[in-house]
Amino acid sequence: MLSKEILKKIAEIEIHTRRIMSNTLMGDSRSAQKGSGFEFNQIREYQMGDDVRFIDWRASARSNKLLVKEYIEERNRTIMIILDISRSTQFTSDLSSNADILKQVAAVLAFVSGYSKDRVGLILYSETVECFVPPAMGHTHVHEIIKHIFSHEARSKKTYGAAALDRLKQMKNRKAVVFILSDCIDDSLGAALKLASRVYEIVLIRCLDAVERDLPNAGFLPVIDPETGKSCVLDTRSKQRMGIRAYLEERALEQRKLYSKYSLDCLDLTNNETFIDEVVRFFRRRMTY
Repeated sequence: MLSKEILKKIAEIEIHTRRIMSNTLMGDSRSAQKGSGFEFNQIREYQMGDDVRFIDWRASARSNKLLVKEYIEERNRTIMIILDISRSTQFTSDLSSNADILKQVAAVLAFVSGYSKDRVGLILYSETVECFVPPAMGHTHVHEIIKHIFSHEARSKKTYGAAALDRLKQMKNRKAVVFILSDCIDDSLGAALKLASRVYEIVLIRCLDAVERDLPNAGFLPVIDPETGKSCVLDTRSKQRMGIRAYLEERALEQRKLYSKYSLDCLDLTNNETFIDEVVRFFRRRMTY
């Protein structure tokens, strides 16, 4: 069962997301097409180039002119949300952890997908796939995904993103747009992204804590690796601090090179910034036909 606090947060996210979506030009994923489709739109006069199979002969006979049926063609996409729930995402130096932000972003993506009439599915992973929800449509299905996002308790501390991408291969639909939400502290992603990017459209949403971008001068700082339990003491004073900062910047640069190499879109978020507006706008830019 979800707590009242979480249910309130979900309601706030849904209201905020719908308000932003209503104020954009995104609309749904349907457009009028000549020829085949799924939903009847109108009858209109025949134009040169129209498919003769869609001539409405009865209506044409009554009006004494050629008329054709036009349909709305639905172009429903499949959206897969892959969410990292490993222990490293729980790191925070602020009120909200990376995990909190990633869950909320996943909820926004689910709501936007539902609003756009897309099929949406979910994978939660640590070092294994802990939850898989097949893609489907509908308000009830979206809320089922939201429930899994906020109620699932990770069974493992470690990270192995390749397991989630391997699970994608078992899907019949190979035209999915895949959103990977993670802190990207995962050496397994490199080779896995190389293979997955050949099949799927992949978008990375990376959330980092503010101190992971600019480590403050806090003197001697005891730290514990949340996935392995190993501990050490960092010297964050001037000279040593610069070395740590250089390491973090180098890691971020290597990741950007990797994503660029495989032509992957990447949205960076920080856990002390507002994000819903940015995520919705990013989704709109990325998913517009």
